[in-house]
Formats: sequence, structure tokens, C-alpha cells
Amino acid sequence: MSADVRDILDMERANTPEVTKDSFLATKKRNFERTKHASRRPEGMNREVFALLYTDKKDAPPLLPTDTALGIGGGYKQTKARLGMKKVRKWEWAPFTNPARTDSAAFHHWKRVSDDSGEYPFANFNVQLEIPTYTMTEYNAHLRNNITNWSKVQTDHLFDLARRFDLRFIVMRDRWNHHQHGAKTVEELKERYYEVVALLAKAKNQTIEKKVYSYDPEHERRRKEQLEKLFKRTPTEVEEEQILINEMKKIEARKKERERKTQDLQKLISQADQQNEHASSTPSTRKYEKKLHKKKVHHQPRPSKVDSVVNAIEIGSSGIKFADLRGSGVSLRSQKMKLPANIGQRKVKALEQAIQEFKVDPAPPPTEDICTAFNELRSDMVLLCELRTALSTCIYEMESLKHQYEAACPGKTLNIPPSMAPLKTETLDNSTN
Repeated sequence: MSADVRDILDMERANTPEVTKDSFLATKKRNFERTKHASRRPEGMNREVFALLYTDKKDAPPLLPTDTALGIGGGYKQTKARLGMKKVRKWEWAPFTNPARTDSAAFHHWKRVSDDSGEYPFANFNVQLEIPTYTMTEYNAHLRNNITNWSKVQTDHLFDLARRFDLRFIVMRDRWNHHQHGAKTVEELKERYYEVVALLAKAKNQTIEKKVYSYDPEHERRRKEQLEKLFKRTPTEVEEEQILINEMKKIEARKKERERKTQDLQKLISQADQQNEHASSTPSTRKYEKKLHKKKVHHQPRPSKVDSVVNAIEIGSSGIKFADLRGSGVSLRSQKMKLPANIGQRKVKALEQAIQEFKVDPAPPPTEDICTAFNELRSDMVLLCELRTALSTCIYEMESLKHQYEAACPGKTLNIPPSMAPLKTETLDNSTN
């Protein structure tokens, strides 16, 4: 208490160390070392039970519950803050000046006695813009412009406002003297200012040292008009715009889908050509043709495409590829007609519809010839379904292009050549049969 009284009365007291960075860190270090050697809670014991049995000070647990800091064994509350009695650094009420002010005004603030009385730290934020100046000779030689109808008095007033308000053109427009110099918009003030700056930099050969800005007032006016129209939209117009955006996204999605189907069709045609070339050149096909030539007396079945495919289960874009069951052990011939496991559900449904459409038995007797012909028939059916889908996509795209042409050119009709005309359904069915 005596130390507090001496500190309040500003009297000298006993030599006590000051609160310094080193002393503070040393205290922290001692506390860390003290907690480092503290006892650890045994594994499996709850934290609350361990706090009741043992403390860091190795005090005995209290016999009765207490909430005071002076009780036996201490408590859970600290009724008084334990402040250190070390001497703090002194502060003083000192005057200071701001270099940003030109009237030499003096102000006061609190600062530490140990701090250096240097320049005011917030003076670094006083950034002054460099506004160019010109003489009467320079104005008559370079800045006189009869097209924009700016006089020297108006230009002087503009640059005076630019120095006062740091090129804040909105404020400059508000402080513009309309009675003496006429009404001017923000775009006109900007245009005249940047025009004068560019002409002065060009006249003084400072275009390399200084960055010269070019201002387009017409672009700025159009931008503000568009923003004003955007701000004044009604809820109906906003909803209509959102509908148009959604329609545009749908059109883009359909366009990507058509492009993807076109690429798939091209791959389908190229793979079909490659398979035909490969089937005509493989030795297994030649042996099979010799066997067909020997059996020509009894019957002449059509050549098979299944025996010439790869000996693995694959699904190509030109149909279904079945496996050639030549493994060891006993196997049923009907397994050759089983669809591969990795075929898509979409193709399976399309194949079932095609079998019902052509009135084909979905489970014929599994003889060797029937298995081969049935697998080839289903492969051709899948190919037919894919070609139908590609044809319908082409017809839809052709019709959409025709409507787009007629909408873009009113009064004109796009005549599709007969070679590109879409086939009718009856003609398509007759050709497939």
C-alpha cells in the first residue's frame, strides 16, 4: 500500500526495476519452466478428478468446498488482481506540429518520455498531387482551343479547384462557379483537365517521364446511361431478362449435345469402316469363307461378323461385341447369346424395343447358326438405333437452321436440296426392313 501511495503522490520510492521487454520475457520464461516441470494427469483419469486431487503447487486438496482465494488449499475464484509493483514508464503531455498544415498550429498529445521527439508519424499520409502549372505564353502557344470553347479564366478556375480538392471531380463539379463560368458537367471537366495535362507534357517533352492519360467523354456518358437504364429496370424486365438468360443456357447446352453426337457419329462410321477392312484381311475370316464354300450345297448362310471381332467383351459405338467362348471346361451354347455385362441399360431398352418392333423371337433355339445370326442381328439393331438417333439429330438441326434463316431474312425461304432432305418415316422403315 505504501508503494501505491508514493506512486499517486509522485514521490520517490525504493529502487524497483522498470517493466522492460527483457524482464517481461524473463517472467514468461520462468512461468514456462515452472509449468514444464508440473505434474501430468495420469492416462484414463478425468480432468475434473485430477484437479480435485492434485494442483501445480502441490497443495493438499481442501477438506470443504470454498470459493475464496484465501481459503485452505485455495479456491476456484481470484477475488483480487495481483499486480506487480514494478515501475512503469512515464508519459508526458507534449506539444507537436503537423507538417501538413501551413498555419504553424501547435497541438498536444500524450507520449512516452523515452520516445524520440521526431516528425509527426501521420505526416506520411499527407500525399500531395502534382498539378501542372502554365504561363500565359504557354497557354497562348499550346492550350488555346476554340473548338471546346474554354477560356483562360475557366481553365484557371478548373486547375484551382483541382489543387484544392485533389482531383475529386464530383466535388469540383459541385464547387464550380456556374454564375461566372457557365454550367459544366463532370465529363467536360475531366476532358479539359486531361487535355491540358497532355498538351503541357508534350510541349515540355515529358511524355516519357510522366504517364499521360487519355479520357474518352463519350464512352463515359454511354456507360452512365447504361448504368442508369440498368438501375431503373422494373421487376417485369428483370424477370424477362432472367428468362432469356436461362433460354440462352439451354440453347448452348443443346448445341454442345449436338456437337457431341456429331463426333460420336463420325467415330461410329470410321470404326465401322476399320472393322470391315480388318474382317476382310484376317486369316480366320478366310478359313470361315472356305468352310462356307464347302457347305454351299446344303445352304448358304450369310457371312458372320461375330467371329472376326476381338476375343474380349467390348462395346463399340458400331454395335455390340460379343466374346468368343473358347475357355476350358463345359459351357452352354446359349451363353453366346447372352448380352455383355458392361452394356448400358439404355442400349438394352432400345434393343428390346427393336426386337418387339421387328417381331423377332427374343429367345430362339441356341443352335450354332442361330446364335451367330441372332448376335449379328442384335448388333445391327443397336447400330440402327444409333443411326436413327443421329438422323433425328441432323433433321432437328437442319430444321432449326432453316427457321433461323427465315427469321433473319424475312420473306425468303431456304430450299433444302433433295439429297439433303430428311427421309420420311415410311421410307426409313422400308429401307430397314
